[in-house]
Order: sequence, then structure tokens, then C-alpha cells
Amino acid sequence: MENKIMVSSAPHVRDTSSTQQIMRDVVIALVPAMLASAIIFGVRALILIAVTVVACVAFEYLYCKILKKPVPVGDFSAVVTGVLLALNLPSTLPFWMAVVGAFVSIVIVKQLFGGLGHNFANPAIVGRIVLGLSFTAQMTSYGFPAGNPSGVDALASATPLVATRSADLPLLPLLLGQHGGVLGETCALALILGGLYLVFRKVISPTIPCMYLGTLFVLSMLGGLTAYDALVQLLSGGALLGAIFMATDYVTSPYTFTGKLVFGFGLGLITWAIRFLGTAAEGVSYAILLMNILTPYINDWTLQKPLGGAKKK
Repeated sequence: MENKIMVSSAPHVRDTSSTQQIMRDVVIALVPAMLASAIIFGVRALILIAVTVVACVAFEYLYCKILKKPVPVGDFSAVVTGVLLALNLPSTLPFWMAVVGAFVSIVIVKQLFGGLGHNFANPAIVGRIVLGLSFTAQMTSYGFPAGNPSGVDALASATPLVATRSADLPLLPLLLGQHGGVLGETCALALILGGLYLVFRKVISPTIPCMYLGTLFVLSMLGGLTAYDALVQLLSGGALLGAIFMATDYVTSPYTFTGKLVFGFGLGLITWAIRFLGTAAEGVSYAILLMNILTPYINDWTLQKPLGGAKKK
């Protein structure tokens, strides 16, 4: 009699999605933010994005060729890293510095640890942190909309996060990106649209973004802000970009539901602590890096007991 019971190793639930398809969806979700950055900061924003993407793809290709490893540039992961890195940079940053960030992201953070699936942290986040520590003046010389599509009219002025400490800000400019900052942190509406697309396509789960932003909102109110000012905290800085596109990275975020809740809470707590208890106005990058490092431990702590399995003594 034919055996009807098929026994196999995990995973038992399979999906036809490929890495290439997922990365393409992420790029599509980032299109609104890229277009918004071009409208707000001019053509230089698109050139900066192109520079980081080309540099990331080139570094990955050359590294794998030199070491005679399979070249994975066709999976679009390097493209996603290049776009995310560019969206974390000001439009005024010299192109050669952006190339340095691409080298750090691809070669040091990704490939030296074994390539996609083995990196300990989000490559674009580490690239931004290294550039921020190495070229602080250039990384904080934010471009501002000039009132026309051809350029910017101010540099090195306060971002909305700094301004919230001294004045109220209307929500509409934050939603539309009519203020200074890095490419991908200005137009909140574009980021939200991209996030909704990823949730609709089931590329990401809303658990981490909702827990992250919810924790930051509640802690901001408990810290003395009004609900309006707490909402400004979510719409300004890197909160939306980090919560939607970087904290949800498959490799560096927990895979259990409870782990995602813990991860999101930790992100919100660290971001709030850096913004309100520290001297820096922003804390998203460091929050994501620290929680990326804790992800393996969170997975172990929140791992579900198999049905019928015995508890550890």
C-alpha cells in the first residue's frame, strides 16, 4: 500500500516568492520616496541615488569575482542597499563619500560576513553610521527645498526634530517633505505609501513598524509631549524610513511574533532615549543597529516550544 504520510524537514510551509521578486517589490515601494526626493531637492538627488546603487552593485560584483564566488547581483539586494543608503544621505553630500558608504555597506558589512543572509546588521544602516561619524559636517549639511525644482536654498540648518524642541510645526510640510533633511526622511506621505504597498504585497508584516512607532509615540507623550508633538516625532527624522524599510529586514529582524514585538519595543525605547535623554536629535540608526545585534538572542528567547516538546530543565 502506498504510504500517504509524507515526512520531511522544515520548512513545512513554502512560498514561491524569490529573493529577486521580494527585492524588486522593495524597490517599487521606494519609488515614491525617490521621486519625492527629486522633486524636493532637485536632479542631484537622483544622481546621488544612481551613484550609490552603481557603487553597491559594482563592489558586490568585483568582490565576488576576485574571490571567485558566485555573483549574486541579479537578486537585486545590492540595488536595495544602494537605494536605502542614498535615502539616508543629504542631497549635498559629495559623491565620493557616498561611494565610501557603499563600500562599507557591501564589502565590510555584507560580503565579509558571508553575503546575503549572513550579515549581522542592515548594511545601509551601518554605512550611514560610518559616514555620519567620519564626515559629520557633510552629513549634517542638509539641503532644503528652494521653492523651485532646480536647487536648494539653505544648508546646515535645523531639522524638524531639532525644531520641535523650540516651536510647533505644522503637519502638512512634514507629510509633503517641505523641510530640510536627508533624501528619504522628508516626505512622510511617500514612505507611508511605500509601506502600505509592502504590506499589501505581504513582503513585510506591520508588526515591527506598528510596535516601533507606537512605542515611540507613547513614550514621547509620557515624556511630556502633547499628542500633536508626539505625532511630529513620528513624521520627522528617520522614524518612518527606519521602521518600514530597515527594521523589517528579513535577515536582521526576529522571525517569531513575540520577537517582533520585543524588537519593535526595543527600537522605540532606544530611539526615544537617544532623542530625549541624549544630546543627539536623532537615534533611529543606532537603535536599529543595537537591536540587530540582539536579534539572535531575541529569537532564542522567544522561540516557541514544539507541540509535544519537553521543557528545558
